[in-house]
Amino acid sequence: MASLTIRNLDDSLKRRLRIRAAEHGRSMEEEAREILRQAVGRERPPLNLAATIRSRVEQFGGVELELPARGPISDPPSFD
Repeated sequence: MASLTIRNLDDSLKRRLRIRAAEHGRSMEEEAREILRQAVGRERPPLNLAATIRSRVEQFGGVELELPARGPISDPPSFD
């Protein structure tokens, strides 16, 4: 486990953290960990852009696209 030191913490903020920790029956350190857990949350899987876009637009229905027929690949240009 890693450690974190927070310097220059306002006295009023430290007092509020101490009060909040007491209200929840925790130490100030455990209360700070819980606040960080809630704020940062759990790791999420990597964002899949295609799935995200699909989930936002699928409520509007599908779209049929006409795809042009594929032909043979043309020869690359010659720069002789």
